[in-house]
Amino acid sequence: MFKVVKFGGSSVASSEMFGKIKQIVESDKKRKIVVVSALGKRQSSDAKITDLLYLLKAHIQYGVDYNPILDQIKERYVGIRNELGLKVDIEKEFDEIEKIIKVDCNEEFIVSRGEYLCAKLMADYLGFEFVDAKDLFFFDYNGTIDQEKTDEAISKTFKGKGIVVPGFYGAYPSGQIKLFSRGGSDITGSLLARGIKAELYENWTDVSGILMADPRLVENPKRINEISYDELRELSYMGAKVLHEETIFPITEMNIPIKILNTNRPQDEGTLITKDCLDKGDIITGISGKKGFVSLIVFENRGVKKINAILDTLKVIKKYHLDVEQISASIDSFSLIIEKASIEKCLYEVINDIKASELIEKVKFDDDIALVAVVGRNMALKPGTSGKIFAVFGEAKINIKAIAQDTQELSIIVGVSNNDFNSAIRAVYDKIVK
Repeated sequence: MFKVVKFGGSSVASSEMFGKIKQIVESDKKRKIVVVSALGKRQSSDAKITDLLYLLKAHIQYGVDYNPILDQIKERYVGIRNELGLKVDIEKEFDEIEKIIKVDCNEEFIVSRGEYLCAKLMADYLGFEFVDAKDLFFFDYNGTIDQEKTDEAISKTFKGKGIVVPGFYGAYPSGQIKLFSRGGSDITGSLLARGIKAELYENWTDVSGILMADPRLVENPKRINEISYDELRELSYMGAKVLHEETIFPITEMNIPIKILNTNRPQDEGTLITKDCLDKGDIITGISGKKGFVSLIVFENRGVKKINAILDTLKVIKKYHLDVEQISASIDSFSLIIEKASIEKCLYEVINDIKASELIEKVKFDDDIALVAVVGRNMALKPGTSGKIFAVFGEAKINIKAIAQDTQELSIIVGVSNNDFNSAIRAVYDKIVK
């Protein structure tokens, strides 16, 4: 069996990083499928190639001279080609790209060239075959992957020899480029692992695994040794961005494990992600969260059925194309938590439409909500864990504005004020984990 290895933007940022990748790939003969992102930052003052490509598209669209941006992008790729002594005709590739974008300024095509060109260089450097992602990943016109067609293409293409595939994109039935959502190179690797029934999917980045909390908020947080698919989904959804939250979907039914590893420290153990994690270590697996939510508190008229009042309210939410993070209810009211960025432009229109229902008495809102997620498969095994977590907030004098807990006690989500967010993360880690 073989392994799929994906290298993120920081791992392919320079010729020096290319050298590290080659050592990693050649150290294990099972590493036959390599996925690459576009070139990332070499230092903090750098720009990511993907960001520059979005900027390039905007310049073209609004008639601004785009040549300085294009030259900056070209310089990065030519520099790596020359430093490594590769044969890829980067200049010709850019000439072809420019011809196309002058005729059709298609954003998804333009942005995909970051991964495309990186994969061209990497294939030459490793001595592997380049395989274009548009020939492997097939989208329906509604934007969903045609799984059967994609699996078949991957199976037919991979014959055991080394290949390099650009991440982040596939194609519509017409052949037009279709991007995954940002960070979608993780999904590319997952689809490839599924297609070849891989032994392992290795995701190489600039950290030695997933940490139990954000190191910007908690000093030297522990590394997570092993985590389940479900826990990863919870942490990713609530702000932990080591891996794209949709990565696990293609490989769940096949139970293909994922390992998060550090390109700069390949000797480090990393974090293993599996379907049924059997590690009975810490009670809490990880803590994450996000700021910037609004709570709508809806009071129904006395005597009405709560379900009808909720349904009327959700019709309004659907009308404005909003999503709901949490719903909780008490005897005379219920509340909905919604991401602030999505509702702030239409907040008062939403409130007025909800109040227009004859079932609703009044609506209040709180636009100072941050959500803190405490995730752990082992919490259910320790009675009283939720009580201990809530007690931490009391001891830290942090007011709890909302609570949500699933029936399996995999996650407990607590709403606090945005100003209390950092303190809440630190308090839970220090009291429960440390």
